[in-house]
Amino acid sequence: MKRREILAGATAMTLLSAVRPGMAQDGAQDGVLKLGLIVPMTGPFATYGQQMDIGTRMYLDEHGDSVAGRQVQITLADDGGVADTSKRIAQEMITRQGVEVLAGFGLTPLAMAVGPLSARARVPQLVLVAATSAVTEQSPYIVRLSYTTPQVTSQIAKWVTAQGITRAATLVTDYGPGLDAERTFTADFTAAGGEIVESLRVPLQNPEFAPFLQRVADRAPQALFVFVPTGLGTPLLRQFVERGLDKAGIQLIADGSTTDDLVLPEMGDAAIGMVTGFHYSASHDSELNRRFVAEYMRRSRGVRPSFIAVAAYDAMHMLYEGLRKTGGDASGPAFTDAVRGMEWESPRGPIGIDPETRDIVQNIYMRRVEKIDGQLWNTEFETYDSVRDPGKPG
Repeated sequence: MKRREILAGATAMTLLSAVRPGMAQDGAQDGVLKLGLIVPMTGPFATYGQQMDIGTRMYLDEHGDSVAGRQVQITLADDGGVADTSKRIAQEMITRQGVEVLAGFGLTPLAMAVGPLSARARVPQLVLVAATSAVTEQSPYIVRLSYTTPQVTSQIAKWVTAQGITRAATLVTDYGPGLDAERTFTADFTAAGGEIVESLRVPLQNPEFAPFLQRVADRAPQALFVFVPTGLGTPLLRQFVERGLDKAGIQLIADGSTTDDLVLPEMGDAAIGMVTGFHYSASHDSELNRRFVAEYMRRSRGVRPSFIAVAAYDAMHMLYEGLRKTGGDASGPAFTDAVRGMEWESPRGPIGIDPETRDIVQNIYMRRVEKIDGQLWNTEFETYDSVRDPGKPG
C-alpha cells in the first residue's frame, strides 16, 4: 500500500511537471480563460456547491463573460466533499483541460489536498469556504474569500468577555476549523480572566450532541461557545433545548455557521435570541446586499444566500479586477501579486485581501436571531471593523 501511494504521488508530480511552461498562455492565445470550480454537488455538503455555482454565475451574468481580452468559461466538477476526489479533479483540470484558475473547496481537507498541486503548477486557487487558518500556507497562490475561524472567534471572545461572563464551556466539531475555534476562544477568553470549565469535541461524521450537552449541564457554565459546520446547528439547538440548558440559564453563543442563512429559516422559534458572530448575514443593511439577496433568491427559488454564495460572488469580482491589472495574465505569480492589498465593497460590507497572508480582511458582526414579519433573521447589532486573522502577521 505504501509503495502504491508513493507511485501515485510520483505520477501526479510527473504529470504536473509535464505541463507546458506556456500553458497558461494557451487560453490567452484563443481568448479563453478556463475557471475550474471544484465543489460538492452531491453528498451531505451539496448545498455548499449549489451556493458557489449560483454565486459565480450571477456575477458573470451581471458583468459579462469577458474581461481583459479573455472569455471566462466555468467548468464545474462535483467532488462530493471527498478530498481524494478534489485532488484528482484538480490534477485533471490542470494537466489535461487547460484550466488556469481553480476555485471552490467546501471543506478544509479539500482545499488542503489541492494546495500542493496549485503550488507545483503555479495556478491560482481561490478558496470559497474552507476556514482553517493554515489553508493559505499550502500554496503561495491560494487566496481566501471566505473567512478564517480565528478571525471570527477572536471577536466572539471579545464580546463574551465584555458581557461580564467569566465561566464558559466550549463544544466544537473535531476537525480543523473546530479546533481553530476552540484554541482561539480559549486563549482569548482566558487571557481576559475567564475560565473554561469544559472543552468538548464532537465527531464530524454522525455527531450525537446529547451526551456532550449533558456534560455541559453538569458543569453549569454561564455560557457555551459552539462551532459546528452549517447544517448541524438545527440538531444541536434542538438537543440543547430538550435537555433544558436554555432554562438552566446557560447562554448559547456560536460561530455564525450555526445559524447560517441556509438553515436558519428551518430552525424554529427556539433559535430566537441566540447570539452569533460572523462576517455575513442575508439581512445586512446595505443597498448592494439587498440587490444581491433579491437576485439570488430569484435564481434559487426562494433559498437565501449564505456566506458561501457571497464568497463565490466576491471571488469573481477579484478575478475580474486581477485580470484587468495583469492584462489577462492568470498565472499564479502575476495574478496573486495583482490582488494583494485589493479592496472593494461586497454585499457583506467593505473587504480586502491581506497583502502578506492572502487572507480576507473584513468586518465581523455580532448578530442576534430575531423574528421579523414571521421569518427568522440574523440581525447585526455590533461591528468589529477590518478584522484580520489574529494568528498571522499583518
